[in-house]
Amino acid sequence: MRILIMGGTRFIGVYLTKELVKKGHEVVLFNRGNKPAPIEGIKQIHGDRKDATQLKEKLASESFEAIFDNNGRELSDTQPLIEIFKDQLKHFVYVSSAGVYLKSGQMPHIEGDEVDPNSRHKGKFATESYLEKSGIPWTSIRPSYIYGPQNYNDLEAWFFDRIVRNRPIPIPSNGLHITQFGHIQDLVTAMAAVLGNEQAIGQIYNISGERYVTFDGLAKACAVAAGKSADDLNIIHYDPKQFDFGKKKAFPLRIQHFFADIHKALQELNWQPKYDLISGLKDSFENDYLASKRDQAEIDFSLDEQILSAS
Repeated sequence: MRILIMGGTRFIGVYLTKELVKKGHEVVLFNRGNKPAPIEGIKQIHGDRKDATQLKEKLASESFEAIFDNNGRELSDTQPLIEIFKDQLKHFVYVSSAGVYLKSGQMPHIEGDEVDPNSRHKGKFATESYLEKSGIPWTSIRPSYIYGPQNYNDLEAWFFDRIVRNRPIPIPSNGLHITQFGHIQDLVTAMAAVLGNEQAIGQIYNISGERYVTFDGLAKACAVAAGKSADDLNIIHYDPKQFDFGKKKAFPLRIQHFFADIHKALQELNWQPKYDLISGLKDSFENDYLASKRDQAEIDFSLDEQILSAS
């Protein structure tokens, strides 16, 4: 298939491009051109997707059987693509987020659960609703926390920063909030498995790791991945309501239970995650954290010190 990827040069796009090319697809990237393509010689179209006029001018003469929209946050980002290609697409795959779900006392989140109208991801749900009414063959992917090499969000790296320097790890509340990480390679494998799958048309899939983990458990898993003893960690629990950090984040995760059921994807996409949490964290630690020499970088621990001084 000839496939357009919106983005393609950061995290999800890099892994997805490599996965689709490996499977024999012809891949074209649309991005601002600030970073090189992940595969040399691959075609790139440079432009600003938020400029609908420019988007149409750049893509009007192109033809694609499938589109992966990895970085559309608002309906206005995605709607022009549908208007351009609605008569030729066999599949439109949209990357949404498990962050659209309304906080609930019943977990895990499953597809079809109520969404949060005030979520910072509400634009993604608006896009899903538009796709459902558009008449095109579409599928939406809702990842939870994505991790792995090239992650530009400080998730696992936040823990590694403290573990390699033998620092205390400040974790909010009692450390028993449950969350969920999904490895980037497993995510793009699931995304690629959507193509050509008639059962996936018009469906939403949660994609993440198979198991859930507490905040304390995640810290210990990161320690093991970094070659340290989980028993030697100095975890400090604190009440986040007693601090005013302004716009800064003292902890990289939502301070709530946040995890989703992935059985629908397992059954309908013929997909199985390759990475368990420890092996995925080792991949990230060895092939990104150490490889980038972040273990030698200067890290701002001022918020940690604020917490520790009050403990």
